[in-house]
Amino acid sequence: MDPNKLEQLLKEQKYVMQMRPVFKPNALFSDETSNYVTPMEPEPGDVVTIRFRTAKDNVDAVFFISGADRLLMEYDNTEGNFDYYKIDVQLDDKTLHYYFEVKIGKARCFYNKRGVSHDLKEYYSFSIAPGFKTPQWAKGAVMYQIFVDRFCNGDHGNDVENGEYSYINDTVTRVEDWNKYPELMGVREFYGGDIQGVMDKLDYLKDLGIEAIYFNPIFVSPSNHKYDIQDYDYVDPHYGRIVRDEGELLNYGDKDNTHATRYIRRVTDRENLEASNQLFIEFVEEAHKRGMKVILDGVFNHCGSFNKWMDRERIYENQPGYEKGAYVDSSSPYRSFFKFNNEHDWPYNPFYDGWWGHDTLPKLAYENSPMLCDYILDVAKKWVSPPYNADGWRLDVAADLGFSEEYNHRFWKAFRSVVKEANPDALILAEHYGDAGPWLKGDEWDTVMNYDAFMEPLTWFFTGMEKHSDEYREDMLGNEESFIGAMSHHMCNFLGPSLQTAMNELSNHDHSRFLTRTNHKVGRVAHLGYEAASQDVDPAVMREAVVMQMTWPGAPTIYYGDEAGVCGFTDPDNRRTYPWGKENRELLDFHREMIRIHKEHRVFAHGSIKLLSSRHSCLSYGRFDREEQIICIFNNSQEEQQFKVPVWEAQVPGGAQLTRLIQTDADGFTTENASFPTERGDFIISLPPRSAAVYLSKSIA
Repeated sequence: MDPNKLEQLLKEQKYVMQMRPVFKPNALFSDETSNYVTPMEPEPGDVVTIRFRTAKDNVDAVFFISGADRLLMEYDNTEGNFDYYKIDVQLDDKTLHYYFEVKIGKARCFYNKRGVSHDLKEYYSFSIAPGFKTPQWAKGAVMYQIFVDRFCNGDHGNDVENGEYSYINDTVTRVEDWNKYPELMGVREFYGGDIQGVMDKLDYLKDLGIEAIYFNPIFVSPSNHKYDIQDYDYVDPHYGRIVRDEGELLNYGDKDNTHATRYIRRVTDRENLEASNQLFIEFVEEAHKRGMKVILDGVFNHCGSFNKWMDRERIYENQPGYEKGAYVDSSSPYRSFFKFNNEHDWPYNPFYDGWWGHDTLPKLAYENSPMLCDYILDVAKKWVSPPYNADGWRLDVAADLGFSEEYNHRFWKAFRSVVKEANPDALILAEHYGDAGPWLKGDEWDTVMNYDAFMEPLTWFFTGMEKHSDEYREDMLGNEESFIGAMSHHMCNFLGPSLQTAMNELSNHDHSRFLTRTNHKVGRVAHLGYEAASQDVDPAVMREAVVMQMTWPGAPTIYYGDEAGVCGFTDPDNRRTYPWGKENRELLDFHREMIRIHKEHRVFAHGSIKLLSSRHSCLSYGRFDREEQIICIFNNSQEEQQFKVPVWEAQVPGGAQLTRLIQTDADGFTTENASFPTERGDFIISLPPRSAAVYLSKSIA
């Protein structure tokens, strides 16, 4: 830009340096929400308006920087205590990365996704990916994860029978006592939970406030967890419907599944399979009637040794309508689906690659088989299309699929294409630990199960525990610096639409129950015993965590039974049954109230977030937009604490009253409204030990 023109533009800015008060760096703000990027999810070729906030009369100039471009932003307007600057940017088809430079006299600073910085760190730049959208229904949606076998038994006619078949060198068992603790090697025991049971409880879930159900795998499989899928085309009849049940039970002393005639009949008979798929169709229809979505678990990295393509247990070998499995016959049409070793020893020594070396989990060899790739892409499309109409996929160990990262990315791009073509509103959500940034660029996954930017930092802060209960660290309990550092760093790996749909869980099927983590007991059930999981737990700490879960950006996801006070160490103990009739009523009622608050206020799904104050064991942040501001405060210490929260940073108008929406502490919780004044932009309040509170301010503008 011509220096003379730049000087003239600076003179035309609204304020002069001599009139400016002390610089307020905490006023600087922008993010990737619709509050600062319009439209938030643009198409290639669109013009987007990007905004930046400063304190009123407080800076000389704001520059928008993207690559080699350094462009002066235009003063837009003043609202309350803030000035807003804007710039219009025409997008092409590439991701736009940008940050801001703020000039104050001869000084300057930068602003990126981690806030104010005096050093340029482009890694933390804001990003907009043209053409990338996540489903509107999933932004901030309250989800509920169900491990089907342990939720509710609605159809006793489909229960697994004692000795029905052999799995991992022993026979399966039917559990008669719903309240029995899971066995240490519990993959072979079945409690009878099924899809009919979930359908019977849809009104319970609706009353709780649930907006989406995420099922752990429901396809044909010999285990109760079903991450070793046997047939991707059908719902397991033990979860669905059994309309033909001929055949004899497997003899207890016989480990050869070729004699498990009842099991063979149940899982290969087309009448049972079609009836089970029909039940799923009916279930989705009933869920949709109640305004709830349904997400399926896609286990596409590996299958099971029982799978009809492998057929190591020879379930399908002589059944009509099925081809020979790759383990049974080297000329099988599915031979290329797997990576076999020691080919010269065939058929005497048919070893194959298993995921993490597990021979019950044969790894699928996509690079070797276009047929396999096409088959799985057809499966992905099938279940989100009529008549099944599922609303998305959760992808198991998604980064492990394929034998190279290059192929992995190629596959997920193809997966996204076929799923979104079939159902543009389908959610693609991946299980992933670590930096998911390479997959969250707008052309593969929508989002992830949010371990790094939610479950782990939150767990350390509130409990000092590792998420498996494998470690307790006193230095991490209440460590606000670690919490803020982890959250702010890992949130930068998300595009805005991904962050708003991230699955924010406290517990799930792979980790200890959050309520158990509050007792600081290190270990697993094999060493500590079942009862230890519920000893010395602190529901007040869990209620604090639920407040954060329901007010943090993303989709708060309840693991079935957490709302009822279910405890348990890491799996299989975390897969205890839902305690119907024996719920912790206070915890259940608290979940219901927090879900109600979450759903009543749009800022929790679409608003901005800003940390306001912190010290050891104490945090506060604001969720806000132009119409509404909400303040969340946490005291995780053992003592009463006074807070002075600069609520003006969250756009709370000067002189506003804050209305308490809910408060929880060691004595319980209250939703009784109470009003509190603010003083010169600050909110001063005392909170009791192990407490959290949520306050609302309506804009008077």
